[in-house]
Amino acid sequence: MVDYLQRAKFFRTKKRLGQNFLINPDVISDIIKFSGVTKDDVVLEIGPGAGFVTEELVKYVKKVIAVELDEEAIKELQKLKCDNLEIIHNDILKTDISSLAGEKVKIVANIPYYITSPIIAHLLGEIDDLDNKNRNSITDIILMVQEEVARRIVATPNSPSKQYGLLTILSQFWADCEIVRLVGRKSFYPAPKVNSALVSMKIRKEPLLNLNDYKFFRRVIKAAFSQRRKTLKNCLVNSGFDKIKVANALSELNLDENIRGEKLSISDFGRLSELL
Repeated sequence: MVDYLQRAKFFRTKKRLGQNFLINPDVISDIIKFSGVTKDDVVLEIGPGAGFVTEELVKYVKKVIAVELDEEAIKELQKLKCDNLEIIHNDILKTDISSLAGEKVKIVANIPYYITSPIIAHLLGEIDDLDNKNRNSITDIILMVQEEVARRIVATPNSPSKQYGLLTILSQFWADCEIVRLVGRKSFYPAPKVNSALVSMKIRKEPLLNLNDYKFFRRVIKAAFSQRRKTLKNCLVNSGFDKIKVANALSELNLDENIRGEKLSISDFGRLSELL
């Protein structure tokens, strides 16, 4: 049995990098299981840290490309003597994924929680970015995130209102998203203040909706969630959309004038955007 806790304690974690090392062997084996990796797969691991997941991944896949920012973590990763590990010292947000493997990759990521949304946007591209080269290079993503963020990624209009928003729509627009397991705080060292969850995101070949104008759709949803406490109509009008057109579109969709943005499904937003 590997004693991850003792090994993690030897490593000086850096708060500014949001480092919390996964030390629960059951969760590590679940990451391998849910990622569905085979000997034919190239895996891009984001933020491998001290390499506890990495040293397991290399046993199951053709190659692991580990992108890590922390120099001390890189020294730890270099101790893993294996032929199928490539270590890249870089910030994932500045890394062009399409240039790394020459083939499609699966992503495994235990990422600093404070940059979850930028990382998801970097992997998937924006809603109106129909031919994003990073997304085109990825088949699946297994992501360890704060549980609250996981709930936002998989939210629906029936979820508690704070959960459903721009991150929901971006994630589901380009991927089929599911929480595959919850992970308690004690599974990490140092233990964070919140629980986590493992999210599976299977990349879609086509966007969720077929629209005439994706840029306009992005403008509509951005406006819809710009002021959480206001009605959808007020949010849109305050963001520069024509008051009469908004009222007509809502009426044509049989939506109440006082409805809030988080009560519309993604396809409702698509229809609203096309009408506007």
